[in-house]
Amino acid sequence: MSHQILKGKKGIIFGALDERSIAWKTALRAVEEGAEIVLTNAPIAMRMGKINELAQACNAPVIAADATSTADIENLVQKSMEHLGGKLDFVLHSIGMSPNVRKAIPYTETNYDNFLKTLDISALSLHKVLQTCMKMDALNEWASVIALSYIAAQRTFPGYNDMAEAKALLESIARSFGYHYGFSKKVRVNTISQSPTITTAGSGVSGFDAFYTYADKMSPLGNATGEQCADFCIAMFSDYTKMITMQNLFHDGGFSNTGVSQLIVEEMQKAAIATEGING
Repeated sequence: MSHQILKGKKGIIFGALDERSIAWKTALRAVEEGAEIVLTNAPIAMRMGKINELAQACNAPVIAADATSTADIENLVQKSMEHLGGKLDFVLHSIGMSPNVRKAIPYTETNYDNFLKTLDISALSLHKVLQTCMKMDALNEWASVIALSYIAAQRTFPGYNDMAEAKALLESIARSFGYHYGFSKKVRVNTISQSPTITTAGSGVSGFDAFYTYADKMSPLGNATGEQCADFCIAMFSDYTKMITMQNLFHDGGFSNTGVSQLIVEEMQKAAIATEGING
């Protein structure tokens, strides 16, 4: 249901790849709520994905940009403001990629050149976007910047590899830049730590299917879906959340504050009984 809570607002959505992407779902919801948007992704991702289909559905242009390149980001921001006819009110940073994960290199055998690429793509890109927007005075007062994170920034999940460090850095950048942007322009910067979500990127993490099921059973409300995360992003772009900044917001059905659920305890007890039966 649309309430037009973004009517008149303008923004950039980074990272939509296909219909499973949270960025894709957020773009559709933003337009539904009255916003005008520009879509962007890295040139290679644009060739792999379906972003042009999304552009048609949203009546939005697609401007290619490598988020590790300040020149590309400057071009993106300039062309976005020209197309939208003014400054921006929101930005979604939905960018993450690890060459070590893609190549199945174990964390303890990290390739450091790959590691640096992970940090540059998945975290420093947020700093570059914010720095560029500040230098170009591209964001209106009370604009909202959201970056998507994950609880592996705080807790260890073995299959998440060096993306855990990238998310920790991403959250730190949001806090640090949020401080400066808040004082200078009342711009708010936050991260959303989402439940494990079935996306092209998420599904590439080792053991994802098993962990997705585990997290769903651990969370009192179950896993938050991609659609629900998109709704949360829309709320954070709106004027209803104007005083929230420099926060990492857990959107995970309660997983982050649950030690263990009764459902998991019961399943472990059943497994223990079954094992005893086999061994006995």
